Amino acid sequence: MKTPILDFAKTYDEKEPLRLHVPGHKGKGPLGSEGIDLTEIDGADSLYDAEGIIRESEKNAGSLFGAETFFSAEGSSLCIRAMLYLAVLYARSQGKKPVIAAGRNAHKTFLSGAALLDFELQWIYPRTMDSYLSCLVDGETIEAFFASAEEMPTAVYLTSPDYLGNTVDLAAISEVCHRHGVLLIVDNAHGSYLKFLPESRHPMDLGADLCCDSAHKTLPSVTGGAYLHVSKNAPELFLEQAKNALALFGSTSPSYLIMESLDGVNAYLDAGYREKLERFIPKLDGLKSRLMKKGWTLLGDEPLKMTLVTKPFGYEGHALAKILEDANIVCEFADPDFLVMMFTPEISEKDLAKLERALDAVPRKTPIVDHAPAFQAPERVISVREALFSPSEVIPVSESEGRILAAATVGCPPAVPIVVCGEKIKKEDIKAFLYYGIETCSVVKEER
Repeated sequence: MKTPILDFAKTYDEKEPLRLHVPGHKGKGPLGSEGIDLTEIDGADSLYDAEGIIRESEKNAGSLFGAETFFSAEGSSLCIRAMLYLAVLYARSQGKKPVIAAGRNAHKTFLSGAALLDFELQWIYPRTMDSYLSCLVDGETIEAFFASAEEMPTAVYLTSPDYLGNTVDLAAISEVCHRHGVLLIVDNAHGSYLKFLPESRHPMDLGADLCCDSAHKTLPSVTGGAYLHVSKNAPELFLEQAKNALALFGSTSPSYLIMESLDGVNAYLDAGYREKLERFIPKLDGLKSRLMKKGWTLLGDEPLKMTLVTKPFGYEGHALAKILEDANIVCEFADPDFLVMMFTPEISEKDLAKLERALDAVPRKTPIVDHAPAFQAPERVISVREALFSPSEVIPVSESEGRILAAATVGCPPAVPIVVCGEKIKKEDIKAFLYYGIETCSVVKEER
């Protein structure tokens, strides 16, 4: 597969032109990649008005994913805001009020999008919510939600895979959504590779109307490379307005290095990536199986992620992460309960063996029996928008009971809020904050 963006940049650099245009490094600098870091010069195309090499590369990506695909140089965060904007635009084009129902484990970018676009937000909860990072709903959950909803949503927004490696039955959920005339939007940031399994598990093949993929999370893209996918069955308005939606929230100076990386990923995917996955996943599955036989507890069904539930083995996730770090193994995420590791076919058998030896060397201890505070449905006092745009102050979590959260109190990763902007903080929430090491929070200022 051709790589038109990368080829253009390399050819331009080889000519050694006098660069009287931005960027200011003029093709030279400490990174070594400055020579191919360009701007919208003649022939380089322009991301949000793409008609040349960028559009050609996006079409190449679309042919691989079976969708209409658009590049983001600002991760899935940009794509999430764009998807929400398209849903709002669609509702208004139908003369309806924009209402979006979302799984409670939505990324905090979803909240900033809700604040900026000011749509009505409804939360979807699973039958049981064992972790604030997961929202394991199914078709029956969505059907029941619709039956009890005071107002049918414009779209259902779900995160799958979630941060712990759980996926939901998008095929069943999409059937329910479309039968009720509701759009399905999926945050698939962690699942770009799902398209290339022997049987695709990608949202575009399971009925989603819109989804985002963070190429940089599971494919060999530099950080910030992502895709916005539009289903070929989605409303025409989505295709017509996709670039405008991205441009509305994106920088007018998107990184050409990131776009070149996405361009290179096209060729990588086209040159035997499916076969690489097919060879690698059984090796990882074998490791998972051996670890479970040795007493480790695993969570999730995502093929390229391994989440250890650490307390049954006698460790908090943070402590186990430190043990592995001392062995020069750095994991994706750890909290008191879980340790998350992300794999790709670039991980060798030697690498897997190194991880297995490190875990085999960890002595089993008495199980830790305390659990994360149980999640309880919150009380919304004001909208996300009103909370985020209100004067606020940072106070100790221990003093926050009864106050209204102003800004999402969570880092990235995992970037999933425990309490959402505009909700009242309860005693149980304070326990959860402290459990996860959150000591201060931003609350709406009270009138004196």
